[in-house]
Amino acid sequence: MEHSKEEKKTTSPISTQEGLRLEKPSLKDLGQKYNIRFKKRLGQNLLLDDNIHRIMVEAAHLSKDDAVIEVGAGLGALTWHLVQHAGKVLAVEIDPSFMPCLEDRFGRLPHVKLFRGDILNHELEDLVHEFIPEAQHYKMISNLPYYITTPILFHFLESSVNFELIVIMVQYEVGVRMSAGFGTKDYGVLSLAVQSLYHVDLVHSVPRTCFVPRPEVDSCIIRLRKIAPPLMTEEKRKKVLQIIRSAFSQRRKSLKNALSKSPLLPYSTSQVLTALQTTGIDPSRRAETLTWNDFVLLTETLEKIELKT
Repeated sequence: MEHSKEEKKTTSPISTQEGLRLEKPSLKDLGQKYNIRFKKRLGQNLLLDDNIHRIMVEAAHLSKDDAVIEVGAGLGALTWHLVQHAGKVLAVEIDPSFMPCLEDRFGRLPHVKLFRGDILNHELEDLVHEFIPEAQHYKMISNLPYYITTPILFHFLESSVNFELIVIMVQYEVGVRMSAGFGTKDYGVLSLAVQSLYHVDLVHSVPRTCFVPRPEVDSCIIRLRKIAPPLMTEEKRKKVLQIIRSAFSQRRKSLKNALSKSPLLPYSTSQVLTALQTTGIDPSRRAETLTWNDFVLLTETLEKIELKT
């Protein structure tokens, strides 16, 4: 989603750390200058309140030691704030029509790299190595398009790059799912995948009236703070998440049925039943009633049973 501010006048320029003057023209004027046509299929909208971008940057606690990846730079509304505070910025944009604007606005800044492409088609490790290597801290700050929020988020969650902090604007319902606790209707794979790596903060609500064209849903700013030290190795976490995905794949079914019939798992019904009974989990319970620690214990028990057979 391209979030931008429509201003009546061009604001005063700022000076970057290199002493370059960085103009902040009206984004409406930029759209006209570069003949931008916002594409619904890419979730592109104009954000009317630039204070939202300031809130995102403040929530990220940026310093010159930070290297930031921004997904969906658009006309550079958020980028303009990032380049003032971060030591390095990699702005990624899938739409080629935005690139001339981004090049004109930020291309001369030595600490800013621009990359056109689909973030999902590129390994984050490769992009970091090529464009923003050897930073002390890595962060991701982005206004994510509704239609592809979850795939992008998992792309970062599953990366070997240590993103210490992530600040994103997402559909409000997605933010609720990310922060949901067990036993609630919004609790699921996304909740557990995120919360097994990060502390989740709901920073700010953003009503749909802030956008043009107006979307059908509200948004929110979510901050993810990396848990340190990690709860477990990444290899073990992936095994636990495989159990979780299987359990939630048929969330209306009992754990016994969901796990024993999952094509993702090698366990028989008797093995699943034995593991559930050993861990003290009622086989008739559903996935949303289990905590992360419950799933960890269940995963460990299933592995032990498999080794014995």
